[in-house]
Amino acid sequence: MTGKNLVYIGVGSNLGNKYENISQAKKLLNEATHTSVVAVSGLYTTEPFGDVPQEDFLNGVFKIQTSLNPEALLTFLNRVESILKRERTIRWGPRTLDLDILFYNDEVIHTEKLIIPHPGIEKRLFVLTPLNDLIPDYQHPVLKKSCKTLEMELRSVDDSAINPAGLFL
Repeated sequence: MTGKNLVYIGVGSNLGNKYENISQAKKLLNEATHTSVVAVSGLYTTEPFGDVPQEDFLNGVFKIQTSLNPEALLTFLNRVESILKRERTIRWGPRTLDLDILFYNDEVIHTEKLIIPHPGIEKRLFVLTPLNDLIPDYQHPVLKKSCKTLEMELRSVDDSAINPAGLFL
């Protein structure tokens, strides 16, 4: 049984079979009794964020419903990453899977373990573009701007390559 919490999860992979990693993450989220994926954005091929040389990423966003509170959800997502062989060795380095809580309902949370909305959304086309597939008019609860506006503002100053991958889950 899933709960009423509506959450957007950023998903990315750039090691191994990227599509399969994301597909398996979706499967594991759906197999849990407390979480279900209710929509998936398009998938995009994107340049890596940061200064670590590595392969391009495959990125997207999952819209989920869950009965878990934010910290329990973070623990669950970290477990899913571990199952799919995520190793945390280099900050912004290559990974089989990355799952980030972008928005949790309309809540603003800042604890030692968790910050929601995810910090830096407004600086990442690989997050904003797939978010706009799902919720272009959603107002960021801190910045008070729509995802569509945030993407347009960022595109005016960022020429990062982000391309539809032509893959769908």
